[in-house]
Amino acid sequence: MSPQRRSALISVAAAAALVILKLSVGVTSHSLGLVSEAAHSGTDLVAALLTYFALRVAARPADGAHQFGHGKAEHLSALAEAAFLSLASVFISVRAIERLTGVTHGTVRTPWYLFVVIGVVLAIDLSRSVISWRTARRYESAALSSNALHFASDFAGTLAVLAGLLFARAGHPAGDPIAALFVGVLVLLAAARLSKVNIDVLMDRAPADAEAAARLAISRQLPGIELRRLRMRQAGGRQFADVVIGVSADSAVGQGHAAADAVEAAVGEALPNADVVVHVEPIAEALENLRERAHAAAINVRRVREVHNISLVEVDGRTEISLHVKLPGDLPLDEAHDIAEELEQAICTAVPEIAGVQTHLEPLAELSSAREVEEGGAAVVARVVREATGTEPRRLRFLRTDAGLVAFLTLGLDGTSRLQDAHARASEIEEQIRREWPDIADVIVHTEP
Repeated sequence: MSPQRRSALISVAAAAALVILKLSVGVTSHSLGLVSEAAHSGTDLVAALLTYFALRVAARPADGAHQFGHGKAEHLSALAEAAFLSLASVFISVRAIERLTGVTHGTVRTPWYLFVVIGVVLAIDLSRSVISWRTARRYESAALSSNALHFASDFAGTLAVLAGLLFARAGHPAGDPIAALFVGVLVLLAAARLSKVNIDVLMDRAPADAEAAARLAISRQLPGIELRRLRMRQAGGRQFADVVIGVSADSAVGQGHAAADAVEAAVGEALPNADVVVHVEPIAEALENLRERAHAAAINVRRVREVHNISLVEVDGRTEISLHVKLPGDLPLDEAHDIAEELEQAICTAVPEIAGVQTHLEPLAELSSAREVEEGGAAVVARVVREATGTEPRRLRFLRTDAGLVAFLTLGLDGTSRLQDAHARASEIEEQIRREWPDIADVIVHTEP
C-alpha cells in the first residue's frame, strides 16, 4: 500500500472514531457545539473515504482513454469534500442561530469527562492534521492537502467549542451556540478555499509560479533557444508543460533534438515532477512563412494593388508586422483608411501569430509617358560603376518621363554572392550616381550574375 493511501486510510479510521465520540458526548451533554463538531467530523469521514478511493483511481497509470493519467480524480474528490463542508456549515449555522434567537432551547451540561473527551479530540485532530500535511507535501497530493486543511479547521473548531463550553460552565449559556456558529463559518471558509483551488486545476488554470520558474530556467540555462510558446497546467501534483521553441534553420535534426532535450532537462530541474513536451521549429523558415502568409492575405483585400517593404519585429515577446500598401491615388483618405483597417484585420485573421499590424499607405503611380534619350551623363554613370565593381555596366539607358530623367542600369556581379550583399552594392552605386548627378530624377539598378 502506498504512503498516500495509508495516510488516507488512517484518516478514515480517525474520522469514524471522532464522529462516534463527539456525537455521543454531545448528545448526552446537550452541547450544540459538540454536535456540530460531530457533523463536521461526519463530513470528514465521507471526505476521507472519497480521498481514499480517489487516490486509488489517481494512482492508475495513463491509458488509452486517459492519456494524461488519472490525477484529476484527486481534485474531483476535493470538490466533493467542499460540497459536504458547505452543507455542514449551513446546518451548523442555522441551528446555532435558532439557539441564540430563542427559537429552540437547550441546557448545556458540562461534566468533567466532557473536557477529557475534548482533550482527546484535540490530540487526534492535531496528529492527523500533521500526518496528512507532511504526506501531502512529500507527494504533492491535492486530496491529502485538502484533508490536512480540513483537519486543521477541525482543530480550530474544537478549540472554539472548548471555549464555548467553558463559558457555559461559568454561567453564560450563549457561549455554546456562539462556538457552534463560529465552527459553521470556519467550515464555510474552508469549503470556499478548497473549491477555488481545485476548480482552478480542473479548469486548467495556468500555475503562475510554475510557469515563471519554467520560463526562467529556459532563458537562463538556454540563451540560444527562442521560446515561442509555453502552456502549463497541473493535475495530481504534477506539472504538464507544452513548449514550442525556435532553433536556427541551418540546424541538423540531431541539433534540434538536442535542443529539445536541453529544454526538457531545464524545466525538469526547475519543476522536478513535470511532464514536458517540446516542439521544435526553424526560426528563419518560420519568419519567412509569416511574411508569405501576411502578403497573401494583404494582396487579396479589395483595391489593394501592391504590398512591399514587409518587416517583422519582436516586441516584448510578441511578433508585429509593418508593410507599405499601394492604393489608387484618387481614393479619398477615409476610404483608403477603411481599406487599410480591412487589410490589418485580414492579416491578423490569416496569421494569428502576428499580434499587431502597422500599414503605410502610398498612392499607386499612374501611367505616364516616357521616351528614350541619349545623355552625355552616361560617362558619369559608367565611371561610377567601374570604380565600384572594376567592370563596365552591362546595359545603360535613359528615359525622359514626366517626373524627369530616369537611368536604368544593369550590373554584373559574382553569382555566388548573397542577395543582401548584391543589394547593398547596388544601393551604394545608386547613391554615388545621385551625388555626382544631382539633376537625375531616379536611378533603377538591376543586378544579375
